[in-house]
Amino acid sequence: MKRRFARTLTILSLALAVTAMDAAVFHVAVRHPNADDENAGTPDRPFKTITKATTVVAPGDRVLIHTGIYRESVTIETSGTAAAPITFEAAPAAHVTVTGAERLTEWVPEKDEPRVYSTAWPHAYITWYEHRCHPHDDYHRMVGRAEQIHINQYALLQVLERSKLSRGTFFVDAAAKRLYVWDRANRKVTGNRCTVEASVRPILWTCTAQHIRIRGLRFRYAANRAQEAAVNIGGSDNLIEHCVIERTNALGAVFHGARNIIRQCVFQDNGWDGFDAGGEDLLFTECLVRNNNTKDWNRDWGGGGNKIVFARNMVIEKSTFVDNRGHGIWFDIGNEDCVVRNCLIANNENAGIFYEISYGLHAHDNVIVGNGLAPRARAWGANGGISISSSPGCLIERNLIVANKEGLQYREQTRTTPRIDDRKAKEPVWNHDITVRNNVIAYNRDAQTAGWFATGDERHWPANSARRKDGKPAAADALCLEKLNLTMRDNLYGVQPGQKLFQWGCLFPNFSAHVYEDLAQVREELGLEKGSRVDQLEFAGSCLTLDFRIDAGSSALKAKCYPQGDVPGVKLGVKQ
Repeated sequence: MKRRFARTLTILSLALAVTAMDAAVFHVAVRHPNADDENAGTPDRPFKTITKATTVVAPGDRVLIHTGIYRESVTIETSGTAAAPITFEAAPAAHVTVTGAERLTEWVPEKDEPRVYSTAWPHAYITWYEHRCHPHDDYHRMVGRAEQIHINQYALLQVLERSKLSRGTFFVDAAAKRLYVWDRANRKVTGNRCTVEASVRPILWTCTAQHIRIRGLRFRYAANRAQEAAVNIGGSDNLIEHCVIERTNALGAVFHGARNIIRQCVFQDNGWDGFDAGGEDLLFTECLVRNNNTKDWNRDWGGGGNKIVFARNMVIEKSTFVDNRGHGIWFDIGNEDCVVRNCLIANNENAGIFYEISYGLHAHDNVIVGNGLAPRARAWGANGGISISSSPGCLIERNLIVANKEGLQYREQTRTTPRIDDRKAKEPVWNHDITVRNNVIAYNRDAQTAGWFATGDERHWPANSARRKDGKPAAADALCLEKLNLTMRDNLYGVQPGQKLFQWGCLFPNFSAHVYEDLAQVREELGLEKGSRVDQLEFAGSCLTLDFRIDAGSSALKAKCYPQGDVPGVKLGVKQ
């Protein structure tokens, strides 16, 4: 047996060695004086485009991309193997940008308007609606368009009428096929003082292959619409790391397939979402997602850090979701058994984590602070630290949920969802079999825990509760709190003057709700929060410094409510 095992290892080693010897390294260098796609892709005679490299690669090959701006839309269809992946990466010390923009240089000054310039504009992106916006409604009439114009990498604002043109704006005359711009600094756009770029390509990078490695690239300025990604990663067993996806008109990236890894990437300043995802066994680790939905898409529909649909066993870990103009992390529709751990989720305009009509979230050891504080209509129950919305089987533990609009939220409506394995299904889904334990839920502005049950059937009350609106016991076949099997225990609460401790029910007309000022009443009336307590918590710093170190004798440590492991950007542990 030992000889057979050794022989197998020898054969495998020889196969890997042969693969390594056969592998090629191709060079792409758009700025090299000899660059040409008719070349062999050598250091002294490199390809000019990344697209050319995609047509010649084989398993085990590497494509080194040298400093430059690559104005192209790349599609990768050739797969590597597990033993010999194909790699596309920035060369050492290279600054590589893949852009959807082209430079515009043929400008004509407008008569009687010496700082207004125009040029031909043959591009049309959303042609199936009269106003060229998506979605097609008044709210999105400007937000939903796809044009982007930058002067010296500063964006101009779009106007929809020629008469509204002013400093720092642009106007597209679709009928005349002409673009008008006015620099914010009132400069001439001709000559060398201004570089004017217009986004003309909606998609920058598409990978439908398997076993591809993508490293060290920057993607920006896609002329894409909502729900259309600038970077599309399909296939399976792919790795994307050290990449930046930014300043696209709409969605930064989308990830599908199975066993893909996104590591140490940045998703920032995108018009709609930073990224969207689905598929199975996706690992999203050590990434930064910040300041997305810069165009102000309707947050009920999309816009924010991300939107995840039909994902199974997705893990989000050691990542930072901050300042997104919508939800920080949004799981929406039919997700199963996903994990969020050791993340910083801070200052997002809606919920920190919004887990909606899905199954089996495990959120643990996160720091969730400052979310949901923007004035947003219709965000009830989805504007706190963690919102569990019609999603059974969740486990929430050892999170630090501090200084949000509300801390933990249950959001309940009458909902259904398709399933991963049956997209046509309409399976009823609601909050049940959920455990919330050993969390710090403290100093959240409006409530520490809030149950927004908007079903009208009084399911959030015990079967015989006097709090039920009609005062009658629940019918034998009706949902009630006992049947929901909600377990809340061993949590540590902190409340400042003017803050609610525990709200149970919707604070809307025609719904029943009660605000509890102490946990003893919560235990007595609802049977929740066994072993939980209220205490005064002292941290070393503020929410701005993210210094949440505590004293060695803190009740958070004694109650085992404190996050375990590191969280990026956060000071945790015992004060020195």
